[in-house]
Amino acid sequence: MLMANPATLRNLVKRYETARNAHARLGTSESSRTLEDVSYTLCVTTGTRTVPDALVVAAAQLRTLTSAGSLGPASVPSEVQLTA
Repeated sequence: MLMANPATLRNLVKRYETARNAHARLGTSESSRTLEDVSYTLCVTTGTRTVPDALVVAAAQLRTLTSAGSLGPASVPSEVQLTA
């Protein structure tokens, strides 16, 4: 299975959370488009079709990398929450 670069994956999850919060707050067509774009990219990057599935895969990949010692514990920011 292909795995995204951990920094890229963390960045995408953070961008998704930011876009989701912005769209919830603003509800504009621009915020909607931004959320759609980052959601699509997150799904493609994780090889999934839905955002909830993408977030599950992202969490699993980041957890696997952390437990395998590829990343130090400080490399996975605690402020990133994987929610849909």
